[in-house]
Amino acid sequence: MKKTILLGLLVLALALSACQKEPATLTVMTHDSFAVSEDVIAQFEEENNVKVNFLLSGDAGSALNRAVLSKDAPVADVFYGVDNTFLSRALAEDIFEAYESPLLNHIPDVFKLDDQARALPVDYGDVCINYDKAYFADNSMALPASLEDLTQPEYAGLLAVENPAVSSPGLAFMLATIAQYGSDGYLDYWQRLMDNDLVLVNDWETAYYTNFSGSSGRGAQPMVVSYGTSPAVEVVYAEEPLDEAPTASLVGDNMCFRQIEFVGILKGTQQRALAEKFVDFMLGTTFQEDIPLNMFVFPANQNAKLPEEFTLYNQVPEHPASLPMDEIEANRDSWIEAWREQILQ
Repeated sequence: MKKTILLGLLVLALALSACQKEPATLTVMTHDSFAVSEDVIAQFEEENNVKVNFLLSGDAGSALNRAVLSKDAPVADVFYGVDNTFLSRALAEDIFEAYESPLLNHIPDVFKLDDQARALPVDYGDVCINYDKAYFADNSMALPASLEDLTQPEYAGLLAVENPAVSSPGLAFMLATIAQYGSDGYLDYWQRLMDNDLVLVNDWETAYYTNFSGSSGRGAQPMVVSYGTSPAVEVVYAEEPLDEAPTASLVGDNMCFRQIEFVGILKGTQQRALAEKFVDFMLGTTFQEDIPLNMFVFPANQNAKLPEEFTLYNQVPEHPASLPMDEIEANRDSWIEAWREQILQ
């Protein structure tokens, strides 16, 4: 009798095992700066019997190029990481399928730049000028309160900026100057910055870790174009515990440029249902609350709780610079070329 029962249980177990489907595969194309906690992705995989593969594809512009070039034979199901400086191109290339996620109800309208819900906002952050608090305190210097202040003699040689032709934060800063001075006035402003001994470097790593005094303590410039969340990064990754951030951000009107990142379902996906679930997951609080201390940007979902480091050490501009995405798409290359001709001559 016992043998019969055991044999029956074994047969049942084998039958149940055979009925379990092998995990499906969902491929998510993204930029190289993407980061998420392993347990967060594991939760999604377990709940949906899926294996998520992340296809890192260079910086945001390179990743978008790959998505566009492969749109007739897509190599991924979902694309995350296109921001508002490149969104118009993504929409014009028609790479996304529309999806009205119910989680959009928890995201402020100001972040929803596509009224057809092809690209859904996931996070946002600001490119700002970071400053070395100790330098300004030790020298009893007032902080610049506007972009115009940066052209004044007392700040000569104190600002490091990345080349907007090759650097994402450099481009964001240039767009902030266009928002402030217009396409007819930004070059004059940049010339005045150069006349005030602006320090121009090619990349963020050099600007922040070599030129900026607030990160290494050895740089010559106490101001640098970086990110509004850089002060929190300084605290989180400090070798010794810090009571306060050694840096802060200048957040006067139009001194920061706001970047918004989006996710979309790629046309031609064979995993539409799973792609929808992953988009919902990215917009839900579990993923959204994981974003800040992994990618150091702010969650778009207004119900997501921020970590203490974000509330204590970051400054958020009330009036960040912005430009219509269509205007950026139409003029970005010509703006950069005009800048290169005048400033790098």
